[in-house]
Amino acid sequence: MNIVHADFAVENYDLPATLGSGQAFGWRCGPQGWTGVVNGRWVRLRAGGGRIAAETAAPAADWQWLRHYLQLDVNLPEILAAFPSDDAALQAAVRACPGLRLLRQEPWECLACFICSSSKQIVQIQQITALLSRRFGEPLPVPPGEEPAYSFPGFARLADVSESDLRECKLGFRAPYLRGTAQKLAAGEGDLGRLAKLSLDEARAELLKLPGVGMKIADCVLLFGYGFPEAFPVDVWIMKALRRHYFPRRSVTPARLRRFIRSHFGPRAGYAQQYLFHYMRVIENARGTK
Repeated sequence: MNIVHADFAVENYDLPATLGSGQAFGWRCGPQGWTGVVNGRWVRLRAGGGRIAAETAAPAADWQWLRHYLQLDVNLPEILAAFPSDDAALQAAVRACPGLRLLRQEPWECLACFICSSSKQIVQIQQITALLSRRFGEPLPVPPGEEPAYSFPGFARLADVSESDLRECKLGFRAPYLRGTAQKLAAGEGDLGRLAKLSLDEARAELLKLPGVGMKIADCVLLFGYGFPEAFPVDVWIMKALRRHYFPRRSVTPARLRRFIRSHFGPRAGYAQQYLFHYMRVIENARGTK
């Protein structure tokens, strides 16, 4: 088996933070680097010396698929410069998490994984998605000595899976939601491919029609799967950040919160969200900040 290698020059790119910051759930860190599956290919990534080295066991005529996934051509300094300069909390997050990036995932896999994420911690979501891939995905070529790898199952495959089989993958109450969404898409009652051509509000409205998809999951998919930069998922960590740093000692309605997010964080709100999320979950949580 031929192993194909590529090497990318990068600036200000924190690969461990990016792959481990709760955007995607298929990556594992080992002694030789990060392994995962991108575009139906087993991939291993290593970062160092201003470069990201990649290898895969499948033929690769070009590597645009990986550049796109890792968003290597995004001008991060330009994005960070658009953040409010007087926002102490956000600027602290930027300083604490230099080089944190957003990924661009395949929309169906992103949607399915975030449906599985409801009320789960990241390590549990990783276990669920690994079980789904192992049971219902296709085996992929891997180098000798590597653990088996599997593609994430498409919605047509999961539409035919029983709810009990999904529950065996530790989905719990999420099983009927994942199955129902897969069945709707398989029946043509939704077109994930056209969402990128819609406005943010239009695309969100389409996702909200799917079983198990609320505002937070929809915005995660729009941000990490479609690249809508203004999508701003609000989970418990982001709500904690908003209450602590922006609305201390006062309640705020959802409508007021949405208006604040749009006006304060602007057209790159999604990037700001990821910096605040990673900062609150990893940095402030590790410090035991109350």
